[in-house]
Amino acid sequence: MPAAGAPRILPLDESAEHDTVERCRILELSNQPDDPDASIARARVAPGVTTAWHRLAGITERYVMLQGRGRVEVGDAPPVAVGPGDVVLIPPGCRQRIANVGDIDLLFLAVCTPRFVPPAYEPLE
Repeated sequence: MPAAGAPRILPLDESAEHDTVERCRILELSNQPDDPDASIARARVAPGVTTAWHRLAGITERYVMLQGRGRVEVGDAPPVAVGPGDVVLIPPGCRQRIANVGDIDLLFLAVCTPRFVPPAYEPLE
């Protein structure tokens, strides 16, 4: 493994995509202990599916919408329609979920700062 701060390429491994308790599929693109400032995952939500309410303790999350049409709910704000190019900013500890309202997979990047760690995840359902 390269030293912390060393340039490197993290190759894409589609076979690492996995189901989550949130009702979506996640592919960690970059989540390294020696790069604690941020993580990047690709999320996939099937048509007609709404993810489970959850929140992340101490982590700011950004959804960068890539494909499909969604309806996102963050905190107590009303639902908002989102699509490719939209960015959803989710403060630490704020409840969140997203629904796929289209007929193709909803794809987005989940960019977390600092990096996502499982103990930060809190299910709310």
